[in-house]
Amino acid sequence: MTEQAAAAGAVATTGAGHRVVVIGGGFGGLNAVRELADADADVTLVDRTNHHLFQPLLYQVAAGILPPGLIAPALRHIVKNQVNTHALLAEVTNIDLAKREVTTEAPDTRTLTLGYDTLVVAGGATHSYFGRDEFAEFAPGMKTIEDARYLRDRILSAFELAELTTDPAERAELLTFVVIGAGPTGVETVGQIAELAHTVLPRDYRSINTREARIILLEGAGSVLPPFDKKLQAYTHRVLERMGVEIHLNSLAVGMDDYSVTVKGPDGVETIRCRTRIWAAGVAASPLATMLAEQAGVETDRAGRIPVNPDCSVAGHPEVFAIGDMVSLNELPGVAQPALQEGHYVGKVIKARLEGRPVPPPFTYFDKGSMATIGYRAAVADAFGVKVTGVLAYLMWAFVHVAYLIGWGNRLGTLYTWARALVFTKNRGHRIITFEQAHSQVEHHPQPPADTPVIEQTTPSADGAVPSGARPPEQVPTLGREAR
Repeated sequence: MTEQAAAAGAVATTGAGHRVVVIGGGFGGLNAVRELADADADVTLVDRTNHHLFQPLLYQVAAGILPPGLIAPALRHIVKNQVNTHALLAEVTNIDLAKREVTTEAPDTRTLTLGYDTLVVAGGATHSYFGRDEFAEFAPGMKTIEDARYLRDRILSAFELAELTTDPAERAELLTFVVIGAGPTGVETVGQIAELAHTVLPRDYRSINTREARIILLEGAGSVLPPFDKKLQAYTHRVLERMGVEIHLNSLAVGMDDYSVTVKGPDGVETIRCRTRIWAAGVAASPLATMLAEQAGVETDRAGRIPVNPDCSVAGHPEVFAIGDMVSLNELPGVAQPALQEGHYVGKVIKARLEGRPVPPPFTYFDKGSMATIGYRAAVADAFGVKVTGVLAYLMWAFVHVAYLIGWGNRLGTLYTWARALVFTKNRGHRIITFEQAHSQVEHHPQPPADTPVIEQTTPSADGAVPSGARPPEQVPTLGREAR
């Protein structure tokens, strides 16, 4: 037996109880694991990262408000007191439903095969460019800590480079920021960029006036926060404009390169020269959904999500559950709350089976409402039938998000950091970049010749994909957004 095979066997046969493999340490997967803490089972949690990411606050890492550690506690630390749980840093490469095996690859490329009696797949979601995957090179999204760090470097480098240039046209490009998609992620991100440019940075620079930064929000629908109540939409629109954000509604990103984005709006086609573009227009299910669907002989929907039974199990395989962003169930939105509740539910189903008790009734989602922050002391909330704006909504938003963070240390640390950054110093304490980071931005985006072409598409793609800048109607934001 080879060393790799021996290691794989050791991992696959750890413990003698019922073997539960959970793929994904996000909201859904982690809550399933925690529900199984006292179960008579050997639980293996597999994830491509070593942390649980609280994605609803990821944009604050990109804005330099929060350090990554406060919203991304280590998975091993979270489950350290669960003696029946083993965490693995590995990437799933295959799921064999017939053999009941999950094949993974460790960071050192060794293959680890995990046998299971029950499988929970909570692979989450990734960016969706609606058939225009080439846009990913020019407009990165924000789904991981690495994404947030990259965007933070990109935003801050733009101000640093603008301070150095003597060319007014180049300075204008560097100080133009375009966010594509006006759902909660887009609104929260564009609001933070506006606060950086207009409140935090003006006194830090000598050669540029950061208040002259042009901050643009593109939305394919007719309003910001499309799924929200019209009163909340109107409030959000007013506040963003007061913050200096240009809002382009009914506008689709149809072309893009390193130095511009081409927009098709009500007044025709316009090319906006800019160096920073951020994608917040849509999500698609993890590739694990397609892998699982092929194994189970079912079809995914247009967003790549796998259909599941009312108890979150996969058709024909009662021992396999799928939860979170990657599933299609009762038209639930791909956000945090359904994943949280599905994780708890599936954990209870597994425990009931192990203990020989009747399983719970089919999964029922409890909608706790929707909310989004716009800027300091400005937010919207629609919870329990009450629609709130302004400071009260901001406090509600802060309370909910802090409550869902894992660990009192992270909760208190987040409250302290918010108070320091937003109330007392009006600064962003985590906006550190280096020469190398700024240089990499220039290296990857060299000055173009005057006739650099722009990739354009003025009509929807042949396969009927939703044009860039639009939000599919089924993706309705609610409290937080599911990362796994």
